Formats: sequence, C-alpha cells, structure tokens
Amino acid sequence: MFLRTAILLLLAAALSAPTASASLSINAKSAILVDANTGKVLYKKNDTSPRAVASTQKLLTALIVAEAGNLDKKITVTLSDTQCEPFKLYIKPGQVYTRRELLHALLIRSSNDVARALARDNAGSQTAFAEKMNARMRQLGGTNSNFVTANGLPAPSQHSTARDMARVARAAYRNPVLREIMAKKSYNFRFPTGKVVPLTNTNRLLRTYSFCNGMKTGYTHAAGHCLISSGSHNGREVVAVVLGSTKGVVATESAKLLSFGLNMNSSQLGASRIASQ
Repeated sequence: MFLRTAILLLLAAALSAPTASASLSINAKSAILVDANTGKVLYKKNDTSPRAVASTQKLLTALIVAEAGNLDKKITVTLSDTQCEPFKLYIKPGQVYTRRELLHALLIRSSNDVARALARDNAGSQTAFAEKMNARMRQLGGTNSNFVTANGLPAPSQHSTARDMARVARAAYRNPVLREIMAKKSYNFRFPTGKVVPLTNTNRLLRTYSFCNGMKTGYTHAAGHCLISSGSHNGREVVAVVLGSTKGVVATESAKLLSFGLNMNSSQLGASRIASQ
C-alpha cells in the first residue's frame, strides 16, 4: 500500500508539469522513454551509455525465437541447457516442451535454463545464438551492444544501452505472440510429470497498474535492478527502459515514465527518434 501511494504521488507530480525535462527526475543510471509506434524519444538519461542489462536481454532472445516461427514444435531438453545459475525453472534433460510453452516461462518467470534451451534449439549452440542476437540488434539499428548469453547472466564484454534495448522492446511490442505473452500476469506451466506450477509474472508493475501491458524485468549485481515496461492509454503507446536502478525505486520510476508519456500532448513530443525494423 505504501509503494502504491508513493507511485501515485509521483505520477501526480509528473502529470502537472509542462515539459519532460522539467517534470521528470530519474535516479536510475540510465533510462529512455519512447513512443512505441513512432520511435520518438520523449525522455532520455545516459541512454547511450554501455552497461549490463541483465535479463531484459531475454526480450531479444524471445524476439528471435518468435520470429523463427513454428512455435508448437517440440524441444527436448539437454544437460547443457540446465547448466546455468538460478533463476531456473529446473527443467530436466530428456523432458519435452513446445517452443511456445518455453517462451511463456522465459518472459513470465525469467528462467535462465529455459533461455539456454530456446537458444540451443534455435541456433545449435549458445555461441551461435549470441551471434544471432548481435546480428538482429544491428538490424534494429543498435550499434552499441554486445551479447554473449541468451539469458543475460554476466559475461565478459557483454553490454547494451537503454537506447538499444528500446529498439528491441519496440520490435517485441509489435510482435503479436510476444505481446500476448508479456501481458499475462500468470501462467500455469505443465511439466511432463503432469505437475502444474503457476508462474507469476516478475513484472509487478503489470500486476499493479492497468496502463502497463507488459515487457521484462532484470537483475544482476552488475546491472542493478532493470525494467523494460510498456503502456497504453487512449490510443497512445509508450515503452520505458530503466537500467541500473534499485529494488525499491525501479517500479516507481518506470510507472512515472509510462504515465508521463501516456499523458503528453502533441506539442510536448520530442523531435528525435530511434530507428527500428
């Protein structure tokens, strides 16, 4: 209740100010707010500074898998898929799932072993999938990113930026399969044994505010708390990227950005934009 009250107070302050620069004060290390449809930049802070982005890069993993299609094809889990640090779903070698089922676990529960399974299925190896991630980012116009892992766990030379991740987010937002999955507050995941485990979306902004309609959380010690969120209201759609925040602030600042963008009038929209394909 305290968190909700605090967010509401911050949103009221954001909506009463005349311009983005005057009204928004974001404490996160870097952030960007863009119009989801046009790519116009509505707010930015250190948006081109390279940094770890943790599990938010699973959006790119999901995008590549979804664009490959054939989502009802079955995947047999291998031992190598399970060899990663938590946060895991603890799928087991030999178990069989569809790509669609694993996409749900990836985006809703942020399971690191699931990311490895999807990457290996798509490209044959983790290294080959990382090459696909970097190639797709370049297609989206991103020039300041390097991905090594499909799940966002730390790796040398791995980094991205708020601006580049906004490019990924816009592409994911336009993908109907991912859009539907990311908007789900929960999902019942069925193991081959018949056991059903309810997965709760790690994005608590989605579970709290009606204007939020999805996207992806992330956290590592190096990245801090990260959240890519999307929102829609009265025909307007925006995407906010907040990187390098703290647990108690990341949701507040993300809600603040979304609310501001959704309530801007046409005269307040910025002229710059990000490219995306």
